[in-house]
Amino acid sequence: MDVKTVCLGMLSDGEASGYDLKKEFESSFGHFFAAGYGSIYPALSALADDGLVACEHVPQEGKPDRKVYSITAKGREHLLGALEDPAPSHRIRSEFLATMCFSHLMTPEQIETVLDSRVAETAEYIELFRELETCCIQDMHPGERFVLGFGKAVANAVFEYLETHRHLLHEADTAPARRSAGG
Repeated sequence: MDVKTVCLGMLSDGEASGYDLKKEFESSFGHFFAAGYGSIYPALSALADDGLVACEHVPQEGKPDRKVYSITAKGREHLLGALEDPAPSHRIRSEFLATMCFSHLMTPEQIETVLDSRVAETAEYIELFRELETCCIQDMHPGERFVLGFGKAVANAVFEYLETHRHLLHEADTAPARRSAGG
């Protein structure tokens, strides 16, 4: 599923500006689908060009007009077609995991710094999920509750794995695989 399709899904819940969608990507989708302004605004523009969303220009005092988007009937039909995919991919792109693949080139201090950072970030996600369960779960539709539970399970598993397996990266400290800076 691409950014355009996710934007259509978000707009199926009601009209929104690009800024509103960015906030939604950061909060509800932040743990599994990243998108920034550089992909959201071109997606909205393409969706509007294709007639899948309508754009209303709302005047603002002393600022450029605010563009508010809403899904069209054609857009809803397109979204429903995209949701028929019986096997949506589940790809993980992780700079953290790519870095850890090359941990044999890092100092033990660098490894610990990266691990500590990832543990802290994972703990922040776990706390965010707790807050969402406390304040908002009753207002979520079933799909949102499922995704929240999935995110919580993944974050807890990542946290547990990092804490119980970080020693594996230090076993490489004694292995002959460590390369010098020159090769």
